[in-house]
Amino acid sequence: MPKVTERLLRIETPPDDVNLVHELLAAVRENSPEVPIEERYRSEAALIESASNVMRYATSSNGVSCTDRAQSTKGQLVAELRDTAHPEDVRLVARVMPDDLAESGRGIPLSQALVDEWEYSQDDGYNLWRITRRFAS
Repeated sequence: MPKVTERLLRIETPPDDVNLVHELLAAVRENSPEVPIEERYRSEAALIESASNVMRYATSSNGVSCTDRAQSTKGQLVAELRDTAHPEDVRLVARVMPDDLAESGRGIPLSQALVDEWEYSQDDGYNLWRITRRFAS
């Protein structure tokens, strides 16, 4: 059975911020030294960008709760972000990188470019963001 390293994190925004996601990823990193550093950086950047977008743009009258799950198994890193923002606040369309002078709009295309799978769905009133980065083990 392959070694599995998994960590969970619950964020309330406000007041929490993306620094907690960095700490979650550091805990996974410590217990997964076999993951190549480039693969780690790519998946971490994609999760941090996704979490940052939720914290910056998502709204709810009670704030937004997020549950982050980061998992390392042999040959892949998987991260999920589940949030309580209003689903209608998520405008997910085919994403392309904006032009050089644009002041926003790079987060989702950047996140998608860094991983092998980038998925968004709605489940029982929650937004679910899932990213997967595979690598040779």
